[in-house]
Amino acid sequence: MNIPVQRIAVTAGEPAGIGPDLVAALAQDAHACELVVIGDAALLQTRAAQLGLPLTTLPYDRRASPVPSGGGRIVVDHVALSAPCTPGVLNTANANYVLATLERAGTGCLSGEFAAVVTAPVQKSVITESGTPFSGHTEYFAELCGAPLPVMLLCADDLRVALLTTHLPLSQVPANVTHERITRTATILNTGLQQLFGITSPRIAILGLNPHAGEAGLLGHEERDSIEPAIQELRGHGLNVSGPLPADSAFTRESLAHFDAVLAMYHDQGLPVLKHAGFGRAVNITLGLPIVRTSVDHGTALSLAGKGEADAGSLKAALQLAEDIVSQNQRRGARVHS
Repeated sequence: MNIPVQRIAVTAGEPAGIGPDLVAALAQDAHACELVVIGDAALLQTRAAQLGLPLTTLPYDRRASPVPSGGGRIVVDHVALSAPCTPGVLNTANANYVLATLERAGTGCLSGEFAAVVTAPVQKSVITESGTPFSGHTEYFAELCGAPLPVMLLCADDLRVALLTTHLPLSQVPANVTHERITRTATILNTGLQQLFGITSPRIAILGLNPHAGEAGLLGHEERDSIEPAIQELRGHGLNVSGPLPADSAFTRESLAHFDAVLAMYHDQGLPVLKHAGFGRAVNITLGLPIVRTSVDHGTALSLAGKGEADAGSLKAALQLAEDIVSQNQRRGARVHS
């Protein structure tokens, strides 16, 4: 059975950052899908020239049959910059450009035009300074898609870490560690592991919030009041969850061997471990959306933009995961209709 070539959107990210550099590097490799880069074509060509990389940009025609990308040729759905761009120099005038690329990719995925979206890094601060509150890709796509609870999952090889709370000040985390949020997040994580990674009965470790997972209430009450009751409810629904586990011992090699994923209570509880284990090749995937969205594990790296020093490993890994998920969905669809 011939499986058709799929289109995957790639947003070019913050124009002053390394996003355009990474896209130019991505275009050099052969891909099974057609990449449709959403961004400014002239910016991509200029940045590629600065890096000494061959790049031919082809205008996107949604009516044409998709063909695999590679060899320094890439299809671009052109979105014009709002203002000239200098590598490493942020400009709030280009915040609307960045948001326009995200909206185009998201709506294209919702309509079925694109099978997935892979995002290069954006600068949250400059978007917010422009007058549009912006806490991150995860929350942006959730609002665009009407998804009530997006879940951030980062993967580095077999290590998978999901977050109960994402881009919140640490002072606001305890109030958001609730019974309902834990049960909903763990359920979304369980479904994502089944559907996207083919794990039939995912084993999920749920961390405590406090040191030593609260030490029976001595070091905090969130475990007793919220986390433990949520775990009991999840088990009652058939989920294979364990915890609450102390974060300082849950990430040992021996402990991780018993789990397919770890649910951390907050951003810097789980991600430092994951990034230590796989920075530069880890992938961020958003669960709980009606679309497939993967991303890099790093920021805009303004100081590296245009210098040829940026590592495209994480963006390549994000694209590979998106391709794998899309291929798996195609095979599943073929089996259903055979």
